[in-house]
Parts: sequence; structure tokens; C-alpha cells
Amino acid sequence: MYPYYGGGMGWGGLVVTTLSMIVFWGGLIALVVLLLRRHDGTATRILEERLAKGEIDADEFDRVRKTLRSR
Repeated sequence: MYPYYGGGMGWGGLVVTTLSMIVFWGGLIALVVLLLRRHDGTATRILEERLAKGEIDADEFDRVRKTLRSR
């Protein structure tokens, strides 16, 4: 009476679906980590440029760099 009752994927479909979700979420997390690291590198680079130009001294550079790394 109900020829497709219980689904038609079986164990193979379950495994493929699970692996696909792991790849998807792993890729999404990797992208977020990459973007966060890139942002931190940009902030540090700007800070180094300000130090090189003489806009800030070494003490302020160290203080701000520690603050950036703690976030």
C-alpha cells in the first residue's frame, strides 16, 4: 500500500549525508578562522606601520599588540 514507507536512501544515503554535513560545517568553520586571522594580521600590520612612522612609541605598540592578541 505504501511502497516508499521508511525512505529509500538506506545506510548509504545516511553516510553520504553525514559526510556532506561534516565537510560543509568544517569548511564554514575554516573560512571563519581564516577571515579572523586575516583581520588580526591587518591590524598588526597597521600597528607596525604606525610604529615605523613614529606615530606611536614601542611601549604603546606592545600594549596595543597584547590587547589585539587577547581578543
